[in-house]
Amino acid sequence: MKKTKYQLTIDEWRMVIHGLNRLRNDLINEGRYTDFVDEILLKVVNAPTKKVRI
Repeated sequence: MKKTKYQLTIDEWRMVIHGLNRLRNDLINEGRYTDFVDEILLKVVNAPTKKVRI
């Protein structure tokens, strides 16, 4: 399986985190497992950043 890397702006990164957190909260309210969302959320939060000179 080929890994794909994406470069996100700060706003896009925030939207991904908020969306995953919202999905996690919905799953908790429904009483379902959140293991897969937790793993993805940790990967997104701990992703390395790339500094760009302007």
